Order: sequence, then C-alpha cells, then structure tokens
Amino acid sequence: MLKRVAIIFSGGPAPGANAVISSAASAFLRAGTSVIGILNGYSAIQDYDAKTSPLIEGDDYIFLQPKDLRGMRNSRGIMLGTARAHPGREISSPDDFKSPEKTARIARVFQALIDLEVDALISIGGDGTLMTANTLHRYQSTLPSSAGRIRVVHVPKTIDNDYSGIDFTFGFFTAVDVMSKSVLNLRADAIATSSYFVVEVMGRMAGWLGYGVSIAGEAHMIIGVEDVIDDLVDTAAGPRPGDIPVYLDLDALCARIQQLIEVREAQGKRYGVVVLTEGLVELLPPHVVAGLPRDEHGMISLGKMNIGKLVAERTSQRLEAHGCPRKVTGVQLGYEARCAMPHAFDVVLGCQLGHGAWRALEEDNADACMVSMTGQMQHRLIPFNELVDQSTLQTSTRLINPDSDFHRLASGLATRLRS
Repeated sequence: MLKRVAIIFSGGPAPGANAVISSAASAFLRAGTSVIGILNGYSAIQDYDAKTSPLIEGDDYIFLQPKDLRGMRNSRGIMLGTARAHPGREISSPDDFKSPEKTARIARVFQALIDLEVDALISIGGDGTLMTANTLHRYQSTLPSSAGRIRVVHVPKTIDNDYSGIDFTFGFFTAVDVMSKSVLNLRADAIATSSYFVVEVMGRMAGWLGYGVSIAGEAHMIIGVEDVIDDLVDTAAGPRPGDIPVYLDLDALCARIQQLIEVREAQGKRYGVVVLTEGLVELLPPHVVAGLPRDEHGMISLGKMNIGKLVAERTSQRLEAHGCPRKVTGVQLGYEARCAMPHAFDVVLGCQLGHGAWRALEEDNADACMVSMTGQMQHRLIPFNELVDQSTLQTSTRLINPDSDFHRLASGLATRLRS
C-alpha cells in the first residue's frame, strides 16, 4: 500500500506539464496517499547529504495539497520547476553500477527519497530523464533488501515528439500551434515585402516539430535531418557515427533553397518561407562545428549555432553572386512555445498520462515502466527494458520515416522544384 509518492519533472519545459502533475497528485490525494513535489528537477536531491546538505521543505520539495492543484490543468509553466540535472550521467554500462564513484549521485537521489519516506517516484521527462529513472531502478537491485525500495514509473515528455513507445507526447501540438502562427506571420511579411525567410525550428534530432510547423504554417519548403540524402550529403566528409550515418553538405542546402527561390519567382511568386529543423546542426561536418559550445552532457548547443541565420546569409550571398540579389532573413523559433498555454488536446493527454501514472502504481502495482497511451487514449504500460538498451543504458530517437504518410504530406504541400 502506498503511503507517500514523489513527483519530479526534469529537462526542458513542455505545455501540459501541470495537467500531468495535478491529475496524478489529485488522484493520489483522493486515495489518501501523501504526495511530495520535488522542486527544480534533480538539482537538490542529487547532492543530498543528511548532515551537510539536507533537503529543506519549501526550497527543495513541497507537500502538495488540493488547494495547490486548483485550476492548474490549463496553466503555463511547470508548477514544480525544472532543471537539466542528470544524476545518472556517469553510468553508461551495467559494470558502472559496481563503482561507488559513478553511482554517487544516483545513490544520493535514492537516499533522499528514502529519507523522505517515499514509496514510489513518478518521473516526468525526456530521454535523459527516462535513462535516470531506469538507472535508479537498476541501482536498487545492487542494494540489500534492508536498504528499502522505491518503485519508479515514468511519464514521457518532450515537445519534440521523438519518443519511442507513444504516438504523441504532451506539449507537441501546442508547440506546433504556437510556432506555426509565427510562421504564418512571417509568410505574410514575406508577401508584403517580396522577401524570404529561413526559419529554424526546435526539435533536437527528429523533424516532427519542423514538419508540423511547416504544414500548419503553410511554409514552402521543409528540410529535416530525415531529408539529408542524395545531393544534400557531404560525401567528402566521410561516414558519420550514430543513427544518421551521413553529414550535411551546407552548400548543397543553400543551393536547394536558391533553387526554390528561382522556381517560385519563375511562377511570379517573389516570396517564400523555408523551415529547417535544428537537428541539422548535428549533421554538419566536424570542421564546421569545431569550437561550438556544448552542454554538460557533451551535446552541441544547437541554438548557439543559429543555422537558420547561417543558411539565410549564405543563400543571400549565392543569389547576389548569380546576379539575383534578394532579401533572405534567418529566424529562430522554439523557446516561446515551451511554456505556452496548453492546447486542449495536450491538457487531455497530460491528464490521461498523469492519471495513468496513478493507475500504474495504485491499480497495477507497477515498477520500472513508462506510462503510454494508444488508440483513443487507452492506458498502456511499457517496461523500461523495451525502451532502454540494457547493455548501453541508452535510448533511441524516433525519427520520421521518409516513407510515412506524414512525410509525404509535408513534402506534397511544399513548392515543387521539379515537374
């Protein structure tokens, strides 16, 4: 029987987060279970020490009450706060669980939850947070039974919609809605000023956000990482390690946009909007991204590259060199969507996921699984070992299938470059 449950949100914000948190907390409180909200992700509990760095109620955690949940389903932001602290980042193989140094942070997380008398943890976050949840579960198997146990259930979160195991993540459609409205505004500006915009859209590696924004925003071209094939491949750079084995030829991308402009102007249309997904930065050859800032996990800070602006400037230079000067402006979109007022669909999906977390723990006695939805929002549980490679402890990114109907839709609505 659950006496106390903790809820933690980690990673980047996503619209609908408070629907997840409030619906889960409400269900537990109605069942007589105490609910702790961990504040600001894993920031405090990964450094926990009962003597030197104790947790402080109000600063590091709160006891959620019914009054805290009123009207929260449709609210902006993250009621518990968030951060990108990743306490399991030193653990990259099963052997690492034998190392006290590498397990130090996850051990402190476990002890913090034990000392808070928590029976189960609801983890809400992206791939990194899922890996932390899996790490916390596996770490407990190395401990004696006297150490106690905390069940772990995860709720998938990312506006990027690149999550395996669920069709759509909460916040995705809100983000598409917010950014597509910006693209529609830029489209109107391009028509009024006879100019062109190259819009970089958030989404890390996968193209889901970019494709959704392109369709709803009536853009004239969309290029995502899934489209780096044929002439867009930099063959001179050699093979690339990872899920996408090729590098992007930046000059070929600019030539593709130049071709779009020439085709549209031949049709009497002296305006246009091109959408690029930010993950294209990851595919740039090493010599192009050398020196770019990286985050604490070694990942390129995609926003710092501003590939939309870079491609716009190079395309403008190409046009001028060909005696056809045109105004091409680069714009970056993304952060304005992360804490937007959630779309009704995301509120409903978030509530179903939050309530699903309660059902998983209370009704299904679940542990080490992710809450998902299928069909008409039917509750579904997926074990961690189906989502996380148990030998590498890594997850995989869900890219858009180039043969999918979604990809064909976006391509079919774009300006045709060839008859």
